[in-house]
Amino acid sequence: MTWTLTSDVSAYAEAAEPWLLRDPVRNTVLLTVLRWIRSGQYSDPLLGWYVEHGEVRGALCHTPPYPLLLGASPFAELPALVGQLVNRGRELPGVTGPVETVSTFSSAWWQQEKERRSERLYRLSTLVAPMGPGGQSALYGPGRARLATPEDLGAAVHWFRMFQHEAHVDAAADPGPVVSARLNRKELVWWELAGQPVSLAGVSVPISGMSRIGPVYTPPEFRRHGYGSAVTYAATRKAIDDGATEILLFTDLSNPISNSIYQAIGYVPVADYATISFS
Repeated sequence: MTWTLTSDVSAYAEAAEPWLLRDPVRNTVLLTVLRWIRSGQYSDPLLGWYVEHGEVRGALCHTPPYPLLLGASPFAELPALVGQLVNRGRELPGVTGPVETVSTFSSAWWQQEKERRSERLYRLSTLVAPMGPGGQSALYGPGRARLATPEDLGAAVHWFRMFQHEAHVDAAADPGPVVSARLNRKELVWWELAGQPVSLAGVSVPISGMSRIGPVYTPPEFRRHGYGSAVTYAATRKAIDDGATEILLFTDLSNPISNSIYQAIGYVPVADYATISFS
């Protein structure tokens, strides 16, 4: 029974990827980040997996300046992982993953918990067109979806920065490389009104049939008009057209409006997650 830590992406993929692919829904973020690491998007990655009785039972990855990302792991073995990370001198701004897992890790980590963001993972059941005022489909009102292109880089980076600042997510991270890569993969969708972007949604290229929506961001001045619902529907529709059989998204549990919006268009809860930042 041991944790193996490495920067060797090939070794990590050989050992951990089959385990990750057994449950692409709950391992959605680990699988997505693995694809990004393979493409050279992150420097200094730390990757790891836990083996018990010859079988992988857990996995992790850390791509600075983002938090440590943990998959479901045996709780009793997390203090040993903390010890290995401390011995390596690995600095962590925080940890993110299934709520029980990250809570156990945080209680063993040498820094105190500073802040916690409670999240819920949703999966699509049956897609329902969002409704506008008077009960008519919002999709038949003003506005249209448009796939973002590389020419949208400057605007999309600005919107990602606004999202990070407002949501208090990855505030120290430069969104430029992520946005550029996602534009090249055709993973960003605008909702436009009279040619002006009013909402933005990401939608990942399917991995083993799994695609994830996010982030979804509408600037304050454009809220309460249904644009967030419309762009989320459009991004979900794109994922279906791209062949996804499992479509997921995360919500901030402190925002009841976004949670109700996603449920109204067909998303149902799967599990609770958390992101904990350290002092």
